[in-house]
Amino acid sequence: MVFGSVPSIPSVRHSRDIGLADDIDFEIKGTEMQFVEIELDPQESAVAEAGSMMFKHPDIEMTTVFGDGSAQQSDGFFDKLVGAGKRLITGESLFTTVFTHKGVGKARVAFASPYPGHILAIKLDEIDGKLICQKDAFLCAAKGVSLGIEFQRKILTGLFGGDGFIMQKLEGDGWVFVHVGGTTVEKDLKAGEELHIDTGCVAAYTGDIDFDIVRAGSVKSMIFGGEGAYFARLTGPGKIWIQSLPFSRLAGRIHAAAPQTGGSRTGEGSILGGLGDLIDGD
Repeated sequence: MVFGSVPSIPSVRHSRDIGLADDIDFEIKGTEMQFVEIELDPQESAVAEAGSMMFKHPDIEMTTVFGDGSAQQSDGFFDKLVGAGKRLITGESLFTTVFTHKGVGKARVAFASPYPGHILAIKLDEIDGKLICQKDAFLCAAKGVSLGIEFQRKILTGLFGGDGFIMQKLEGDGWVFVHVGGTTVEKDLKAGEELHIDTGCVAAYTGDIDFDIVRAGSVKSMIFGGEGAYFARLTGPGKIWIQSLPFSRLAGRIHAAAPQTGGSRTGEGSILGGLGDLIDGD
């Protein structure tokens, strides 16, 4: 099966399996600005980041929950507080939204990507039940998937790991949907095989991958190379997903080009510069 990370495929369909999490049917649509459309049977649920919904059937009810939505009814307030705290550390909202089909037949709900890129559909029980991804990558999942945090335990990785220091941990056996920026590259690393990646370009990897950092060459390269002082070093065995456009890089370029921060409007508007802005009404 070819998943939605391949831009030339307009949509990806999935049919049912058996699992502990709600086993949802879905279709990924679009190319560079994708969305995932999930089909729910009665009483099936999907959990999603707040604000990611695109549309839903009237029979699908929305419930805002404290934490990641994976807590059972018997779980106490402390368990829910721990789940919410994990999300807060990763920079996400304390709340998630659960979408449950309360009618009959089938009903659909869709969730959209927040910026240009692709949606990866990953079945957790096919990768030993654990996926580590960037803290802003989670889009939605089948109800029953647990959202946690993954700290890099090595001291140097914590000090210089940048975007890779605190990541999201998705555990369970159901489908998860993560959004990655730009073009996606998927690589399978053999045992002992290494790959050096910009820390922000590490979109996701399986739980058996070893994450560490390595210095970016000489002191001169670290200071003037423009690639940062350290790279992420990922060692197999396992699978990794690399994104060509991390959101932090996109936001940094937009911020640097904004006129209020000293950037210039090169390539747009009048050759008269500021006078042209006045004429344009800016």
